Amino acid sequence: MLEKEFIRFLQIEKRYSEHTVVAYKHELDLFHSFLGREGLMVQDIVYRDLRHYFAQMVESGKNASSVNRSMSALRTYFKFLQREECIAKNPMTLIKALKTPKKLPVVVEKEKLVRLLDQMEQEQDGFESCRDYMVMELLFGTGIRLAELLKIKEQDIDFFNKNILILGKRNKERLVPINNLLLKELKNYLQQKATQFVDTNNSLLIVTKEGKPAYAKLIYDIVHRQLTLISTQGKRSPHILRHTFATALLDNGADLNAIKELLGHAGLAATQVYTHNSAERLKSIYKQAHPKA
Repeated sequence: MLEKEFIRFLQIEKRYSEHTVVAYKHELDLFHSFLGREGLMVQDIVYRDLRHYFAQMVESGKNASSVNRSMSALRTYFKFLQREECIAKNPMTLIKALKTPKKLPVVVEKEKLVRLLDQMEQEQDGFESCRDYMVMELLFGTGIRLAELLKIKEQDIDFFNKNILILGKRNKERLVPINNLLLKELKNYLQQKATQFVDTNNSLLIVTKEGKPAYAKLIYDIVHRQLTLISTQGKRSPHILRHTFATALLDNGADLNAIKELLGHAGLAATQVYTHNSAERLKSIYKQAHPKA
């Protein structure tokens, strides 16, 4: 019911990211498959049906985080249907999110990462290696998200004021400062890009070896390949560099509100998770270093 209208609502009114819209559509498709199997109509759904649906998800082995994501998508969907007067009552009202274990953000050892970046800088040989180095430096040097990296245009870089205009979630803009080394490397990269693609008018900063807009899997592969050289941990994604950026700032005394602004978090709660990360690491150092620990 009103699936296409709901997707447009997410894109235009809620201004959700493309990633979130795709995830919500996936959850909606799964829910409608369930309705088909059970012979139910959306307008007839009650609390009991939803409990049955989420119970099936848990029984199939889905973890609490996955189930909660589905709940979030359907909660938004039923609110939309109620607003459009397609249903009288919202059956999601009484559904409670499942408890999830607190997970600390996974980070890379800063010293190893810095050595890796130094090595990548020295081994630049042609456009692709220069671009890969630029991807790593930008993600760790600014803490931006993968989706934000893909949207950066050349004109978003302000070399005079030393910052980059970042288009974040829900099209919210923020200025992120960049250090002198990163500025220098950006200039070098742009020169290489201009030389490599003389005839292109693509203003996006990060591009493929053919000069086309970069895509999420390309960035993921670059980061995964490089982090494999210094880390054996399971997670080696672009988001790890964002976590490492935030943790490094906190470890060096940066104000939590400042980190919040740099990361583009809507509220302080999302940023506070890094304080737990630092506290746990300090405990680990204490246990290793103190004679009575």
